[in-house]
Amino acid sequence: MGEWNAMTVTETELIPVLDVGRYLAGDHRAGEGLARQLQLALEQIGFFFVVNHGLDWQLVDETYRQAARLHALPDAVKEGLVMGPDSGGYLRLGGGTSYASAIAGAVRKPNLNAAYFVHRDVQPGRNHWPDLPGFRDNVLAYFAAMERLADRLLPLYALSLDLPADWFAPHFRPASCTLRMSHYPLVPHEQDQWGLAPHPDSTFMTLLPANDVPGLEIRPQRALVKCPPMSQRALVKCPPMSQGHEWIAPPPLEQSFLVNSGDILRRWTNDAFLSTAHRVRNQSGRDRYAIPFFYGPRNDALIEALPTCVGSDNPPRYEPITNGDYQRWFRNRNYASYTGEEAGPEAP
Repeated sequence: MGEWNAMTVTETELIPVLDVGRYLAGDHRAGEGLARQLQLALEQIGFFFVVNHGLDWQLVDETYRQAARLHALPDAVKEGLVMGPDSGGYLRLGGGTSYASAIAGAVRKPNLNAAYFVHRDVQPGRNHWPDLPGFRDNVLAYFAAMERLADRLLPLYALSLDLPADWFAPHFRPASCTLRMSHYPLVPHEQDQWGLAPHPDSTFMTLLPANDVPGLEIRPQRALVKCPPMSQRALVKCPPMSQGHEWIAPPPLEQSFLVNSGDILRRWTNDAFLSTAHRVRNQSGRDRYAIPFFYGPRNDALIEALPTCVGSDNPPRYEPITNGDYQRWFRNRNYASYTGEEAGPEAP
Protein backbone atom coordinates (compact mmCIF):
# COMPACT_ATOMS: atom_id res chain seq x y z
CA MET A 1 0.00 0.00 0.00
CA GLY A 2 2.93 2.34 0.65
CA GLU A 3 3.16 5.62 2.50
CA TRP A 4 0.46 8.22 2.04
CA ASN A 5 1.32 11.79 1.19
CA ALA A 6 -1.09 14.33 2.67
CA MET A 7 -0.50 16.68 -0.26
CA THR A 8 -1.58 14.19 -2.92
CA VAL A 9 -4.31 12.07 -1.35
CA THR A 10 -7.79 12.95 -2.59
CA GLU A 11 -11.01 12.38 -0.70
CA THR A 12 -11.90 9.33 -2.79
CA GLU A 13 -8.44 7.83 -2.12
CA LEU A 14 -8.47 8.67 1.57
CA ILE A 15 -10.25 5.53 2.77
CA PRO A 16 -8.18 2.43 1.94
CA VAL A 17 -9.75 -0.65 0.39
CA LEU A 18 -8.78 -4.03 1.81
CA ASP A 19 -9.38 -6.97 -0.54
CA VAL A 20 -9.76 -9.90 1.84
CA GLY A 21 -10.60 -12.56 -0.75
CA ARG A 22 -7.25 -14.39 -0.72
CA TYR A 23 -6.96 -14.10 3.04
CA LEU A 24 -10.42 -15.58 3.65
CA ALA A 25 -9.54 -18.38 1.22
CA GLY A 26 -6.65 -19.36 3.52
CA ASP A 27 -3.67 -17.46 2.12
CA HIS A 28 -1.72 -16.54 5.27
CA ARG A 29 0.77 -14.44 3.31
CA ALA A 30 -2.11 -12.22 2.22
CA GLY A 31 -3.01 -11.83 5.89
CA GLU A 32 0.39 -10.33 6.75
CA GLY A 33 0.03 -7.69 4.03
CA LEU A 34 -3.54 -6.89 5.03
CA ALA A 35 -2.47 -6.46 8.66
CA ARG A 36 -0.03 -3.72 7.67
CA GLN A 37 -2.70 -2.00 5.59
CA LEU A 38 -5.10 -2.28 8.51
CA GLN A 39 -2.52 -0.74 10.85
CA LEU A 40 -2.10 2.30 8.60
CA ALA A 41 -5.85 2.67 8.12
CA LEU A 42 -6.64 2.63 11.83
CA GLU A 43 -3.70 4.79 12.86
CA GLN A 44 -4.46 7.51 10.34
CA ILE A 45 -8.10 7.34 9.22
CA GLY A 46 -10.08 5.02 11.47
CA PHE A 47 -12.06 3.69 8.49
CA PHE A 48 -11.45 1.23 5.67
CA PHE A 49 -13.46 -0.66 3.05
CA VAL A 50 -13.62 -4.46 2.86
CA VAL A 51 -14.28 -6.11 -0.52
CA ASN A 52 -14.39 -9.74 -1.67
CA HIS A 53 -15.72 -10.62 1.78
CA GLY A 54 -17.71 -13.64 0.61
CA LEU A 55 -21.06 -12.49 2.03
CA ASP A 56 -24.09 -13.12 -0.18
CA TRP A 57 -25.27 -9.60 -1.02
CA GLN A 58 -28.85 -10.77 -1.43
CA LEU A 59 -28.88 -11.22 2.35
CA VAL A 60 -27.80 -7.58 2.76
CA ASP A 61 -30.45 -6.33 0.34
CA GLU A 62 -33.11 -8.36 2.11
CA THR A 63 -32.07 -6.95 5.49
CA TYR A 64 -32.42 -3.41 4.15
CA ARG A 65 -35.92 -4.41 2.97
CA GLN A 66 -36.77 -5.79 6.39
CA ALA A 67 -35.60 -2.56 8.02
CA ALA A 68 -38.04 -0.62 5.83
CA ARG A 69 -40.84 -3.07 6.76
CA LEU A 70 -40.15 -2.61 10.46
CA HIS A 71 -40.12 1.16 10.33
CA ALA A 72 -43.32 1.24 8.23
CA LEU A 73 -45.29 -0.31 11.10
CA PRO A 74 -47.71 1.96 12.98
CA ASP A 75 -46.06 3.97 15.76
CA ALA A 76 -48.22 2.27 18.40
CA VAL A 77 -46.92 -1.13 17.32
CA LYS A 78 -43.30 -0.03 17.27
CA GLU A 79 -43.58 1.69 20.65
CA GLY A 80 -44.70 -1.67 22.04
CA LEU A 81 -41.31 -3.16 21.15
CA VAL A 82 -39.77 -1.51 24.18
CA MET A 83 -35.98 -1.11 24.25
CA GLY A 84 -34.53 -1.55 27.72
CA PRO A 85 -31.14 -1.41 29.45
CA ASP A 86 -30.40 -5.05 28.57
CA SER A 87 -32.86 -5.80 25.77
CA GLY A 88 -33.21 -4.92 22.13
CA GLY A 89 -36.17 -3.03 20.79
CA TYR A 90 -37.40 0.19 19.26
CA LEU A 91 -36.04 3.70 19.73
CA ARG A 92 -38.50 6.34 18.52
CA LEU A 93 -37.55 9.25 16.28
CA GLY A 94 -35.59 11.72 18.41
CA GLY A 95 -35.31 9.20 21.25
CA GLY A 96 -31.53 9.44 21.49
CA THR A 97 -29.17 12.38 22.00
CA SER A 98 -25.39 12.12 21.55
CA TYR A 99 -24.22 13.01 25.06
CA ALA A 100 -21.44 10.39 25.27
CA SER A 101 -19.10 12.33 22.99
CA ALA A 102 -17.77 15.87 23.22
CA ILE A 103 -17.38 15.88 19.44
CA ALA A 104 -21.03 16.87 18.99
CA GLY A 105 -20.28 20.30 20.46
CA ALA A 106 -21.99 22.36 23.12
CA VAL A 107 -25.46 22.25 21.52
CA ARG A 108 -27.17 18.88 21.95
CA LYS A 109 -30.45 18.16 20.19
CA PRO A 110 -32.27 14.87 19.67
CA ASN A 111 -31.02 12.78 16.76
CA LEU A 112 -33.54 12.63 13.93
CA ASN A 113 -33.49 8.91 13.37
CA ALA A 114 -35.49 5.98 14.66
CA ALA A 115 -33.81 2.66 15.32
CA TYR A 116 -34.51 -0.96 16.12
CA PHE A 117 -31.78 -2.78 18.09
CA VAL A 118 -31.07 -6.51 18.03
CA HIS A 119 -28.69 -8.26 20.45
CA ARG A 120 -27.51 -11.86 20.53
CA ASP A 121 -30.78 -13.83 20.78
CA VAL A 122 -29.78 -16.26 23.55
CA GLN A 123 -32.74 -16.02 25.92
CA PRO A 124 -36.46 -15.15 25.85
CA GLY A 125 -37.02 -11.40 26.11
CA ARG A 126 -33.50 -10.48 25.01
CA ASN A 127 -35.06 -9.01 21.85
CA HIS A 128 -38.59 -7.76 21.29
CA TRP A 129 -39.61 -8.99 17.86
CA PRO A 130 -42.34 -7.50 15.65
CA ASP A 131 -45.10 -9.67 14.24
CA LEU A 132 -43.76 -9.60 10.69
CA PRO A 133 -43.54 -12.90 8.81
CA GLY A 134 -39.96 -13.72 7.92
CA PHE A 135 -38.49 -10.73 9.77
CA ARG A 136 -36.86 -12.57 12.65
CA ASP A 137 -35.39 -15.35 10.48
CA ASN A 138 -33.82 -12.86 8.08
CA VAL A 139 -32.43 -10.62 10.79
CA LEU A 140 -30.90 -13.54 12.68
CA ALA A 141 -29.34 -14.88 9.46
CA TYR A 142 -27.79 -11.48 8.76
CA PHE A 143 -26.65 -11.16 12.39
CA ALA A 144 -24.93 -14.56 12.23
CA ALA A 145 -23.28 -13.81 8.87
CA MET A 146 -21.93 -10.49 10.12
CA GLU A 147 -20.57 -12.06 13.28
CA ARG A 148 -18.79 -14.75 11.24
CA LEU A 149 -17.20 -12.10 9.02
CA ALA A 150 -16.06 -10.05 12.03
CA ASP A 151 -14.66 -13.18 13.68
CA ARG A 152 -12.61 -13.91 10.55
CA LEU A 153 -11.23 -10.37 10.41
CA LEU A 154 -10.20 -10.41 14.07
CA PRO A 155 -6.78 -12.08 13.52
CA LEU A 156 -5.81 -9.21 11.21
CA TYR A 157 -6.24 -6.80 14.12
CA ALA A 158 -3.92 -8.87 16.29
CA LEU A 159 -1.29 -9.13 13.54
CA SER A 160 -1.52 -5.38 12.93
CA LEU A 161 -0.56 -4.87 16.58
CA ASP A 162 2.38 -7.31 16.47
CA LEU A 163 0.45 -9.82 18.55
CA PRO A 164 -0.16 -13.52 17.81
CA ALA A 165 -3.02 -13.97 15.36
CA ASP A 166 -5.22 -15.62 18.01
CA TRP A 167 -4.52 -13.06 20.76
CA PHE A 168 -7.97 -11.45 20.72
CA ALA A 169 -9.97 -14.66 20.27
CA PRO A 170 -10.48 -15.55 23.98
CA HIS A 171 -11.84 -12.06 24.63
CA PHE A 172 -14.54 -12.55 22.00
CA ARG A 173 -15.94 -15.91 23.14
CA PRO A 174 -18.68 -14.96 22.84
CA ALA A 175 -18.52 -11.56 21.19
CA SER A 176 -20.83 -8.77 22.30
CA CYS A 177 -22.76 -7.84 19.15
CA THR A 178 -25.59 -5.47 18.27
CA LEU A 179 -27.39 -4.84 15.01
CA ARG A 180 -28.97 -1.41 14.61
CA MET A 181 -31.65 -0.99 11.94
CA SER A 182 -31.95 2.77 11.51
CA HIS A 183 -34.43 4.97 9.64
CA TYR A 184 -33.57 8.53 8.64
CA PRO A 185 -36.87 9.99 7.41
CA LEU A 186 -37.36 13.18 5.46
CA VAL A 187 -37.93 15.66 8.28
CA PRO A 188 -36.80 19.27 8.83
CA HIS A 189 -33.53 19.70 10.72
CA GLU A 190 -32.96 22.65 13.04
CA GLN A 191 -29.58 24.32 13.26
CA ASP A 192 -27.08 22.05 15.05
CA GLN A 193 -29.37 19.06 14.62
CA TRP A 194 -28.52 15.86 12.78
CA GLY A 195 -29.94 12.54 11.80
CA LEU A 196 -27.07 11.30 13.96
CA ALA A 197 -24.85 13.93 15.58
CA PRO A 198 -21.04 13.74 15.30
CA HIS A 199 -19.79 10.86 17.45
CA PRO A 200 -17.34 7.97 17.62
CA ASP A 201 -18.61 4.42 18.08
CA SER A 202 -18.26 2.76 21.46
CA THR A 203 -17.26 -0.76 20.47
CA PHE A 204 -14.30 -2.54 18.83
CA MET A 205 -15.40 -2.69 15.20
CA THR A 206 -18.42 -1.49 13.20
CA LEU A 207 -19.33 -2.96 9.81
CA LEU A 208 -21.64 -0.89 7.60
CA PRO A 209 -22.79 -2.29 4.24
CA ALA A 210 -22.81 -0.13 1.13
CA ASN A 211 -25.84 2.17 0.93
CA ASP A 212 -27.35 3.64 -2.24
CA VAL A 213 -28.73 6.59 -0.24
CA PRO A 214 -25.97 9.02 0.88
CA GLY A 215 -25.85 10.85 4.20
CA LEU A 216 -22.81 9.58 6.10
CA GLU A 217 -19.78 11.80 6.62
CA ILE A 218 -16.54 11.15 8.50
CA ARG A 219 -13.79 13.43 9.81
CA PRO A 220 -10.30 11.93 9.80
CA GLN A 221 -8.26 13.29 12.69
CA ARG A 222 -4.64 12.91 11.65
CA ALA A 223 -2.67 14.28 8.77
CA LEU A 224 -1.40 11.42 6.63
CA VAL A 225 2.04 10.74 8.07
CA LYS A 226 3.91 7.51 8.55
CA CYS A 227 3.68 6.12 12.09
CA PRO A 228 6.45 3.86 13.45
CA PRO A 229 5.97 0.10 13.21
CA MET A 230 4.04 -1.36 16.12
CA SER A 231 7.20 -3.20 17.23
CA GLN A 232 8.83 0.20 17.86
CA ARG A 233 5.80 1.78 19.52
CA ALA A 234 7.26 1.40 23.01
CA LEU A 235 10.25 3.50 21.93
CA VAL A 236 8.83 5.95 19.39
CA LYS A 237 5.35 7.41 19.65
CA CYS A 238 3.10 8.06 16.65
CA PRO A 239 2.97 11.76 15.67
CA PRO A 240 0.25 13.63 17.58
CA MET A 241 -3.20 14.12 16.16
CA SER A 242 -3.58 17.13 13.91
CA GLN A 243 -6.50 18.69 12.15
CA GLY A 244 -6.22 16.21 9.30
CA HIS A 245 -9.09 16.50 6.84
CA GLU A 246 -12.47 18.18 7.07
CA TRP A 247 -15.74 16.25 6.92
CA ILE A 248 -15.88 14.01 3.86
CA ALA A 249 -18.44 11.63 2.40
CA PRO A 250 -17.06 8.13 1.84
CA PRO A 251 -17.12 7.30 -1.88
CA PRO A 252 -19.67 4.70 -3.01
CA LEU A 253 -18.24 1.22 -3.41
CA GLU A 254 -20.74 -1.46 -4.42
CA GLN A 255 -21.12 -4.58 -2.30
CA SER A 256 -18.49 -3.42 0.17
CA PHE A 257 -18.46 -2.96 3.92
CA LEU A 258 -17.20 0.28 5.42
CA VAL A 259 -15.47 -0.69 8.66
CA ASN A 260 -14.42 1.61 11.47
CA SER A 261 -12.78 1.22 14.85
CA GLY A 262 -14.41 2.39 18.07
CA ASP A 263 -13.63 3.50 21.60
CA ILE A 264 -12.87 0.03 22.95
CA LEU A 265 -10.16 -0.57 20.35
CA ARG A 266 -8.82 2.96 20.89
CA ARG A 267 -8.50 2.34 24.63
CA TRP A 268 -7.02 -1.13 24.09
CA THR A 269 -4.35 0.34 21.79
CA ASN A 270 -3.61 3.29 24.10
CA ASP A 271 -4.80 5.74 21.41
CA ALA A 272 -2.59 4.20 18.69
CA PHE A 273 -5.75 3.34 16.72
CA LEU A 274 -8.40 5.98 16.20
CA SER A 275 -12.07 6.14 17.06
CA THR A 276 -13.07 8.56 14.32
CA ALA A 277 -16.00 10.95 14.38
CA HIS A 278 -18.83 10.46 11.91
CA ARG A 279 -22.29 11.94 11.44
CA VAL A 280 -25.42 11.50 9.34
CA ARG A 281 -27.89 13.92 7.81
CA ASN A 282 -30.40 12.75 5.21
CA GLN A 283 -30.62 15.31 2.43
CA SER A 284 -31.24 12.78 -0.33
CA GLY A 285 -34.92 13.51 -0.92
CA ARG A 286 -35.97 9.99 0.12
CA ASP A 287 -36.01 7.80 3.22
CA ARG A 288 -32.63 6.43 4.25
CA TYR A 289 -32.07 3.16 6.07
CA ALA A 290 -28.84 1.87 7.60
CA ILE A 291 -27.95 -1.49 9.15
CA PRO A 292 -24.61 -1.12 11.02
CA PHE A 293 -23.33 -4.14 12.93
CA PHE A 294 -21.40 -3.42 16.14
CA TYR A 295 -18.86 -6.03 17.24
CA GLY A 296 -17.04 -6.05 20.54
CA PRO A 297 -15.49 -8.33 23.17
CA ARG A 298 -17.56 -10.18 25.71
CA ASN A 299 -18.87 -8.01 28.52
CA ASP A 300 -16.43 -9.21 31.18
CA ALA A 301 -13.36 -8.71 28.95
CA LEU A 302 -10.93 -6.34 30.68
CA ILE A 303 -9.79 -3.50 28.42
CA GLU A 304 -6.29 -2.32 29.35
CA ALA A 305 -3.41 -1.07 27.23
CA LEU A 306 -1.87 -3.79 25.07
CA PRO A 307 1.77 -4.68 25.75
CA THR A 308 2.80 -3.56 22.25
CA CYS A 309 1.19 -0.14 22.78
CA VAL A 310 2.97 1.04 25.94
CA GLY A 311 6.53 1.86 26.89
CA SER A 312 8.67 4.00 29.17
CA ASP A 313 7.79 7.11 27.17
CA ASN A 314 4.23 6.00 26.42
CA PRO A 315 2.45 4.93 29.64
CA PRO A 316 -1.18 3.72 29.73
CA ARG A 317 -3.63 6.59 29.23
CA TYR A 318 -6.73 4.88 30.69
CA GLU A 319 -7.66 2.91 33.76
CA PRO A 320 -8.64 -0.71 32.99
CA ILE A 321 -12.37 -1.24 32.51
CA THR A 322 -14.55 -4.11 31.37
CA ASN A 323 -16.29 -3.82 28.04
CA GLY A 324 -19.66 -4.23 29.75
CA ASP A 325 -19.07 -1.32 32.12
CA TYR A 326 -17.96 0.96 29.29
CA GLN A 327 -20.97 0.06 27.11
CA ARG A 328 -23.33 0.59 30.04
CA TRP A 329 -21.93 4.09 30.56
CA PHE A 330 -22.29 4.83 26.83
CA ARG A 331 -25.92 3.62 26.67
CA ASN A 332 -26.92 5.50 29.80
CA ARG A 333 -25.40 8.74 28.51
CA ASN A 334 -27.24 8.57 25.17
CA TYR A 335 -30.46 6.72 26.03
CA ALA A 336 -31.14 7.44 29.69
CA SER A 337 -34.89 7.76 29.09
CA TYR A 338 -34.93 4.12 27.92
CA THR A 339 -32.38 2.55 30.25
CA GLY A 340 -33.74 4.26 33.36
CA GLU A 341 -30.20 5.07 34.50
CA GLU A 342 -28.05 8.16 34.18
CA ALA A 343 -24.28 8.18 33.72
CA GLY A 344 -21.67 10.73 34.66
CA PRO A 345 -20.50 13.13 31.95
CA GLU A 346 -16.97 11.74 31.73
CA ALA A 347 -16.09 8.31 30.41
CA PRO A 348 -14.92 6.01 33.21
